[in-house]
Amino acid sequence: MAAITMKSVGKVYPGGMRAIHDVDLEIGDGEFVVLVGPSGCGKSTLLRMVAGLEEITEGEITIGDTVVNDVPPKDRNIAMVFQNYALYPHMSVFDNMAFGLKLRKMPKEEINRRVGEAAAILEITEFLDRKPKALSGGQRQRVAMGRAIVREPAAFLMDEPLSNLDAKLRVQMRSELGILHSRLKTTTLYVTHDQVEAMTMGDRVAVLKAISGKEIPNLMQVDTPRNLYDRPDNLFVAGFIGSPSMNFVLGTVVAEGDSTYVTWADTKLRVDRSTLDARPDLANYAGKEIVVGLRPEGFEAKAAVTGEFDDQRVMTINVDLVEQLGSEAFIHFEQPLPPVITPDIQELLADQGADASTLGNTTAFTARINPDFAPKTGDRAELIVDTTKLHFFDKETGSAIW
Repeated sequence: MAAITMKSVGKVYPGGMRAIHDVDLEIGDGEFVVLVGPSGCGKSTLLRMVAGLEEITEGEITIGDTVVNDVPPKDRNIAMVFQNYALYPHMSVFDNMAFGLKLRKMPKEEINRRVGEAAAILEITEFLDRKPKALSGGQRQRVAMGRAIVREPAAFLMDEPLSNLDAKLRVQMRSELGILHSRLKTTTLYVTHDQVEAMTMGDRVAVLKAISGKEIPNLMQVDTPRNLYDRPDNLFVAGFIGSPSMNFVLGTVVAEGDSTYVTWADTKLRVDRSTLDARPDLANYAGKEIVVGLRPEGFEAKAAVTGEFDDQRVMTINVDLVEQLGSEAFIHFEQPLPPVITPDIQELLADQGADASTLGNTTAFTARINPDFAPKTGDRAELIVDTTKLHFFDKETGSAIW
């Protein structure tokens, strides 16, 4: 096994189009790191640069103790797993898995041992004599994984390996890959567009955004899944991570005596003291407009809350739609002020196939609440806001306020 290190890595295509700029990232020995972001953000390009399938224009990539900028792919001691399996249709499962080992003139006994062990780990031993066309999508992906495992590489590079599977099988394979990594402990760099996949699989997750040829870093934040969710560095990460996504609204910070509030439209919420203590810079924004963020689970129906609560943390809303999902309910409502539109949010909208012109003149909210206390569509309802879960961002820079 080996660590993978990227230092100031960049990629400029002929003609001057820049795809990657100034990426610094280290994947520790045995670590599972996921690259995630919208289409076109450069995650697959970065992976292919590590593999040697794309030229490194700037910076340095190291695998183990070796700088690999000019090392051919076959000599980098890595194994790639692609989304399309890339199996030879005329070969058996055994021969597909053994093909690379045969090219390296490995002894037959060693080939049999490695293929047998990998097949046992992946539970495909009974399929070794079959051709790929006789296998399901999940079984084919196991074969592709097996072909990578038998090489016993320093690192695995995986480019959206589960994207061709149906939703149920994708969840199953996701857990199996996690178990496989815990067993093999091979350094893994994994690319996906699916943030749920990223959050459930990665020891750490690197969030990238498209730079559209500009000389700004692609890498928005690298952290554990929990920290990305709870402490996003900027609007882009906050909006990309989480499903349903974080609610954003333009609000004003108001200081009154010993209390601090955020206000918008007819809503005025007292910010919890622990939140203020954790974000001392928020005091510098008194009287200024900022972007306020709140995830759907930061709400609860007032009727569901027992005991005392701060009545200055209550929102009164008109319910546009209720979605009952059994274990939870989603409440959709609007606030009478224009939606937040920043370059980061525009990029997030584009990734969802939307644009600012579709948002209208109101700000849409989603609340996740106890389904036993969900109001009905069309009701006027009261929601309590957990202001310990509020996020605050500078309106101009998009950076989190701490």
